[in-house]
Amino acid sequence: MDIFGNALLDYWHGREFEDLTTYSSLDEEDRIPLDYLFRSHKQMPTLEQKALSLCRGKVLDIGCGAGIHAMYLQEKGVDVTAIDISPGAAEVCRLRGLKKVYCQDFRLALPETYDSLLLLMNGTGLAGNLKGLGPFLERLKSLLAVQGQILIEGTDILYMFESDEQDGGHWIPENTDYYGEVSFEMVYKGQKSERFPWLYLDFNTLARAANYHGMSCEMAYEGPSDNYLAILQRL
Repeated sequence: MDIFGNALLDYWHGREFEDLTTYSSLDEEDRIPLDYLFRSHKQMPTLEQKALSLCRGKVLDIGCGAGIHAMYLQEKGVDVTAIDISPGAAEVCRLRGLKKVYCQDFRLALPETYDSLLLLMNGTGLAGNLKGLGPFLERLKSLLAVQGQILIEGTDILYMFESDEQDGGHWIPENTDYYGEVSFEMVYKGQKSERFPWLYLDFNTLARAANYHGMSCEMAYEGPSDNYLAILQRL
């Protein structure tokens, strides 16, 4: 059931649509207006504009959605490939004119390596959870060409947890390995997706994991919402 893709297709074809709604394990409800998923470069947050400006060589846009970042790069003459597990998202990308689109999990075989891997809109989420972070980084590293780079957005959600005024710590649920491990379900036009894991990762944890897996990790930009853009490269 491709809820995300169906929503993108409805919007693209001018059919009746509604906001996407997500429900998280943090007991939060969030609405995503579909027009935001089709935003122009001028409408993008500074972090995304910064990431696009840093792309070089052959680029792989992982979790491309409606293809807004890949389309911008293609229009600038960049050799870009877009990939998403959503058939609807991949179809929208093709309809928009993207030349290279794959509908598959990025963990499956791809025909080439890339100079820049682009993972925006909290790209660390694709690791799923903290235990999945190592395999996630190893897979990304395997997709890099010589001197390649990973441009990835992450978010530290520690601010969402109640703080302890006495010791300066935070109250973290005991039934989780890491406070940034969240699960979501998505609802669109009365259809509900299966619950899926998503990882919000603080920069220091990402940097330590990257170093352990033989990569450097540099802070390229700090966003206004406890999010950041990091650049990872082989040591």
